[in-house]
Amino acid sequence: MAFADRLTFLIGDGTVSDFARQVGLGESLIRKYLKGSEPSLARAYQIAQNCRCSLEWLASGEGYAYRRSEMVDLDAMQRALAIIGNEPGMSALTLPDEDTLIRIVAVYQLLSTTKLRTGDLDELQAREFAEFLKRPEHLEAFKAERVL
Repeated sequence: MAFADRLTFLIGDGTVSDFARQVGLGESLIRKYLKGSEPSLARAYQIAQNCRCSLEWLASGEGYAYRRSEMVDLDAMQRALAIIGNEPGMSALTLPDEDTLIRIVAVYQLLSTTKLRTGDLDELQAREFAEFLKRPEHLEAFKAERVL
């Protein structure tokens, strides 16, 4: 996949003009890239930052367009919440039960790794995923794949 193809992916259903405004570059420069010209590292970085995508993917096509979620160490997450909750000036945090904590992390991971073509968080998809994880068999499958 060439740079122009990756750029086309980021533009999605939007217009070149809207995309150019989103990333802070001129429309004519974006059209030049779409015709096969390669941007400087600084311009590629500017595009990646404004689209919230991976610079590595944008520049080379390697890796993932958006960050992939990582494994969750549930014990570490629970301890982190307890540490923060016990800091001076913090009101005590009520730790959620394990399944709720796992659902929170799962939805966070979805939000942090998948974006709309505009770069915005996909809240609708996240809400649907949260509902999906309410079913015990789906939550157990997530745990098996992503929780240490």
